[in-house]
Amino acid sequence: MKLSYLAYRNMVSKPLNLFLSLLLLLLSVSLVTFVIQVSKQLDGQLNKNIAPFDMVVGAKGSPLQLVLSSVLHVDVPTGNIKLNEVATIQRHPFIQTAIPVSYGDNYKGYRILGTKVGYLDLYNARLMEGKLYEKSFEVVAGNTVAQKLGIKVGDNFVSSHGLASSGGEAHGEHPFVVTGILKSTGTVVDRLLITNLESIWEVHDHGEDEHNTKDDAHEEGHDHEEDDHHEEEVETLEERKEEKEITSLLIKFKSPLGMVQLPRFINENTSMQAALPGFEVQRLMGLLGSGVQTVNGIALVILLVSGLSIFISLLKTIRERRQELALLRIYGLRTGQLLSLALLEGLLLAIIGFLSGWFVGRLGIWAVSRYTQDSYGYGLQVTGPDKMEFLFLGLTLGIALMATLLASRSIFKLNVAKTLSDA
Repeated sequence: MKLSYLAYRNMVSKPLNLFLSLLLLLLSVSLVTFVIQVSKQLDGQLNKNIAPFDMVVGAKGSPLQLVLSSVLHVDVPTGNIKLNEVATIQRHPFIQTAIPVSYGDNYKGYRILGTKVGYLDLYNARLMEGKLYEKSFEVVAGNTVAQKLGIKVGDNFVSSHGLASSGGEAHGEHPFVVTGILKSTGTVVDRLLITNLESIWEVHDHGEDEHNTKDDAHEEGHDHEEDDHHEEEVETLEERKEEKEITSLLIKFKSPLGMVQLPRFINENTSMQAALPGFEVQRLMGLLGSGVQTVNGIALVILLVSGLSIFISLLKTIRERRQELALLRIYGLRTGQLLSLALLEGLLLAIIGFLSGWFVGRLGIWAVSRYTQDSYGYGLQVTGPDKMEFLFLGLTLGIALMATLLASRSIFKLNVAKTLSDA
């Protein structure tokens, strides 16, 4: 009879002990693998999305909120800033790229972002079909938006004011038309509807447009008045241009000196604030890191308790089966083989518990991914085991092995004759 089969029969003969040991192992492994994957993938997602930009300039407020809203698009903006106020910043010699972005409307919960085409280039976004926007109220749809809403090239839609999917005022007088669908980038671009800045401004300037339309109705038969009106209109347009606002300015530095000098200058000498995405994300992950360490600590304690459970279970089993072990010795099994039998039982229990916990951990990642994808646009990948999880498997097997060896010490002291005579 094979030792592995004997080990299996011994293990399932005590279902309550088996269930308790497996449950403790499952809880420990699922917690550790879940936390490892979530923190690793979250950190990777955040770093991938902030990579194109070194600094964000926006309205005064929380710098973390500014980064979350303007770069990661998971929060509300701190406010707007005047377009003419950022002009001098855009021309600074330390700045390589300065991309203005403006938003405030949505379509079925997906943000409509007004920006330059260069924004797409920084995320290496490419068209899957159609073409890029060229004039106002033309948009390109991110891959996730297109899939979730069934958007196709040529479709029209009406935006709603605000960033929530319901409750906002609909801008029915300015429908958007989809000119292109983007390939998946694995970044925030996938969940955006992207257009030019003029679209965002014009959709909120319909009151002024109506006023201009009324003025245009008096043009015929009033040549002199028309000239005066034209001059006033030019002045009005210039004033309106100066009053234009954006949500933030996304900046890539040409020189590392920019990161040292510009943020402090902006924060101390302007009505705006500068935030560094890399620093803010590190700070955010630092806050999350304490929670991750706490959960991992709890999981390791559960793992140690699981090892103690294996020790107690095997110790009890060996003491209860002293006569069976003595008979096995008579039938030719050596002490080393009896020890191997106990080790197989402990290791088999550890392997089954680890695999069950790993599977439950991945189920947790899948469930969380569905929620984060729908709520924030950040999905998690259900991947195979990584290096850290293999190390944790080694730790689990090591604890199980140690518990089994401690519980099996009595095998070396087994007196076959005395044990059988006492039976």
